[in-house]
Amino acid sequence: MKLEKVKILLIEDEEYDVRRVRNTLVPFKEMHIQEVVSDGQSALELLRNDPSFDVIIMDFQISGGLFGENLIQKIKEIDTTFQIIVITKMTLNITDFTFANKLLDAGAIWYCTKYPGDIEDYIYQPTDFILNILNAKARRKLERARLVSEKKLDKNVQDILDQRRIIGESEKTNALKQKIARYAQSNANVLIFGQSGTGKELVAANLHYSSPRKTENFVAINCGSLPRHLVESELFGFEKGAFTGATTGKKGLFEMANNGTIFLDEISELPPETQAKLLRVIQEGEVDKIGRTSKIEVDVRILAATNKNLLEEINAKKFRKDLYYRLNVASIKVPSLQERQADIPLLTRYFLAEHQQETSQGGRTLTDEAMQVLMDYHWPGNVRELQNVVQRLLLLSSAKILTTDMVEIALETGEEMFGSQEIGALTNRNKDELNAIYVSHWNKDMLLPWREMEAVLQEDYFCFVRENTKSDADAARKLGLAPPNYYRMCKRLGIK
Repeated sequence: MKLEKVKILLIEDEEYDVRRVRNTLVPFKEMHIQEVVSDGQSALELLRNDPSFDVIIMDFQISGGLFGENLIQKIKEIDTTFQIIVITKMTLNITDFTFANKLLDAGAIWYCTKYPGDIEDYIYQPTDFILNILNAKARRKLERARLVSEKKLDKNVQDILDQRRIIGESEKTNALKQKIARYAQSNANVLIFGQSGTGKELVAANLHYSSPRKTENFVAINCGSLPRHLVESELFGFEKGAFTGATTGKKGLFEMANNGTIFLDEISELPPETQAKLLRVIQEGEVDKIGRTSKIEVDVRILAATNKNLLEEINAKKFRKDLYYRLNVASIKVPSLQERQADIPLLTRYFLAEHQQETSQGGRTLTDEAMQVLMDYHWPGNVRELQNVVQRLLLLSSAKILTTDMVEIALETGEEMFGSQEIGALTNRNKDELNAIYVSHWNKDMLLPWREMEAVLQEDYFCFVRENTKSDADAARKLGLAPPNYYRMCKRLGIK
């Protein structure tokens, strides 16, 4: 097999030692000393301009102020894949492990004695010298390939983070980003709290892809979506023949996430028996696989999320207290969209750009008034609802400039789902007060047509809400209406 050419830089200040190295390499035509320099500074300047050398052979003691371990470290700072072989007369007839360790710690891969007294024309230990030059060439090639792979992985990870970045610059959002950055460097389990639609899985993904585990698997599962009888086999897997119908084995999600991260969304939905097995995984680092007698060791970081109050679930005997404390080593509260209102314009523009790219209809924007309508809305469905509203806007209108009326129509569709729930909740909280207002209209001797009664009820309720809120904007939010819709209703009802 033909050997690849080896490009060598020799750092040596004694001419007879340069000749000795050259003579040793003469039989090996593939090994070529490309350059010879006599001091450390010249070597560094040359390597900065031409980093293509495969192997660097250097005398330990050379002229100038830069030599030995210091020179090795400076060379490694230019390129960590440079392979350095040291030749020296300092170890002649002695064994010095401290000296050897210093060289290796600095970054050299091998060293040898230049010569004993009876050899003048060649390097001492020529066979080892040649073999280590060949090893250095192969090692540099492997390390450069590894760096290329790592750069590709880092780029892929960065691409994922770009796609899943948390949009917003509000105080709450910046505090969230800082907490994610801090927790990402830890291996601790994290419990993520927040309302539906706030982006808990997004937070989990950012924790994983910003962590040392970023190149390993990130496995996400919604515990509430798993049928109760399949939860354990999904999480922990099973062996072939473990039960009727198990014709093949199945890897569980914890095995798939080994050395990486698993995200358990809606953790409160896990059945009690599965909670017990999950606790064992956390405590022992072992998976109890169905149909297997021996345990499987796993190294998995657990991120869990819930929109429920787990302490209330514990009091109701629905969630294990010991599991709660194992999961809640660190916690993150994801703010609602209402708590980070200042982010709404940024999020809206982001979703506009994203969905316009999908439909190839660019250049569409909202008027300032239309954006204000979005700012004033209360967003019970949080960021997910905002994304849906933006997508609905683009479907409802092909206009380049999206106006207040268009935004109101897009919001009204969502209000059918969220608005009535908000009003219903307010009604239940104030049932006694409302009854006092409505009782005057319930007269069996004077029954009104529904349309008239509906107007009476609307007027009374609107007046009641206005009297018990701080402002019209607050009243609109409580009613689940966009401000323009609220003002239009007030005008129709004759409320000033």
